[in-house]
Amino acid sequence: MSGGGVDIMDRFWSAPPVSRTIVAAMFVESALVHSGLVSGMRVIFYPSWIFKFPPELWRLLSSFLLTGGGLSFLFDLYFMFTYASGLELTSSRFTQPGDFFTYVLFLATIILVVAGFILKSMVFTQALLLGFIYTYAQDNRGKKAHFIIVQIPVELLPWATLVFTLVMGGPQAALQQGVGVVAAHLYDFLTRIYPTFQGGRNYIQTPAAIKRYFGANRSAFTNKGYGSSFRPGQPVPQQQSRGWTSGFSGAWGGRGAGRRLGGD
Repeated sequence: MSGGGVDIMDRFWSAPPVSRTIVAAMFVESALVHSGLVSGMRVIFYPSWIFKFPPELWRLLSSFLLTGGGLSFLFDLYFMFTYASGLELTSSRFTQPGDFFTYVLFLATIILVVAGFILKSMVFTQALLLGFIYTYAQDNRGKKAHFIIVQIPVELLPWATLVFTLVMGGPQAALQQGVGVVAAHLYDFLTRIYPTFQGGRNYIQTPAAIKRYFGANRSAFTNKGYGSSFRPGQPVPQQQSRGWTSGFSGAWGGRGAGRRLGGD
């Protein structure tokens, strides 16, 4: 294997567990579908097939894992890996074991209800990605990011991406993708804005079982292959996040559904 291949695999195996699992599942499912070995109709969200007997419950997950075809297959995997792992490792929102998993589960539930049952969308991958970019943008407010050939405040990236999708894919594509912003903003409101500024209670807490699964009963500081875990109440060192739409994160500056929007 070439040195570049080794570096890619090393980075993958050093990634945090939730992000690594999502990307691995995306790779397997999308490779099978786009190679023709599995029909795309077997993985999309379709309520009539989910609630029949026997129920095809895997569609509740597989509808979040299908990338675009062609180059979008590679770009979607890269962007999902970069954003998800960046949030899971460095976001101050997810300092306790299992917090990021709970966040992903919350986003997926809202997207499933709104995009799936209300808007009748069948694939939610782009909505989940946009949810990640919205949270990333909120965490990095005040910084600049490249979008196509210009620099814009990073907090404007979700809206710039939606405009690009509207132009390239039409209103329906933008509406379905925009559900990710709705889900991520609702999470932000319920976990940060409402408790902090209105004195309300944060009802979205990571269940004890999930915390234990992700190592809550271990020592306060534990070195792992993908980084470090910290017990509640322990300070967490901040690192620079990397994202697929930020001008300070890599060669790709922004994107719509499976298209390159810009770079350094």
